[in-house]
Order: sequence, then structure tokens, then C-alpha cells
Amino acid sequence: MTNKVSKDFLKDSHLITDLKMCSIRLIDNAKFPWIILIPKRKNIADISELNSKDQMLLMKEIVHCSKLMKKIFKTKKLNVEKIGNIVPQLHIHIIARYKKDITWPLSVWVTKGKPYSKESLKKNVDVLKKFFKI
Repeated sequence: MTNKVSKDFLKDSHLITDLKMCSIRLIDNAKFPWIILIPKRKNIADISELNSKDQMLLMKEIVHCSKLMKKIFKTKKLNVEKIGNIVPQLHIHIIARYKKDITWPLSVWVTKGKPYSKESLKKNVDVLKKFFKI
């Protein structure tokens, strides 16, 4: 049942925690509060490839993580997306958005990312780990 995380995710993100269905990782982009959920299932590229029980669990975890992202980053707007054009492994993006962020109202992909500083990365990882243990 366990799935290896794509090496693309390993180099561009940081583990926060594991839920029952998904690993939660912080994307290394200081421009946006951004996590990805990676289901722990082998050879799955699309939600429709999961069995119905796993689909329901994935949706519960997306909603749970979305609520936490809104609370942690004090926003009312999230982008929740399943794309997979570059990395085919099933993953869900949850990105906190603000009307004053650098690309609003456009997609976060219209600008080049900016890695976190060591201090900022540690702070964000610590905060996320604290909230995700609730």
C-alpha cells in the first residue's frame, strides 16, 4: 500500500507529517503558503484510480488540511488543485491565497518560486507540524 514519494517532491518540499491516507509536505516556495498531499498508494496518477474507500478518505484529508491551512495562514481563499502535468504521481496542492499576493488573481505558476530562508523554513515547518498534530 505504501507509495514512494517522487524524487521531484523530495527535492522541492519538506515533510510535515503523515496522515492515514496521505503524506503532507510543505512546498519550498516562500511566496505562497503551500502544501501537497501525496496519497500513500502505489502507481496511482488520478483520483479515479483509487478505490471508493480511499477516495472518501482522501477527500476527508483534503478538507481537514484545507481547514488547517485557512486557520494557520489566516486566509479565506485557498487554491485546491490536482494537476500532475509534470509529476504524474497523484498529489493535491493546497495553497493559501491573498488578494495582495504576488500573482493574484492569476495562478501561482505564473511566477518563479523563491526558496525559504533557513530560518523561515524552520519556522513554517514547526508551525505546520504543531497544527497538524491537533
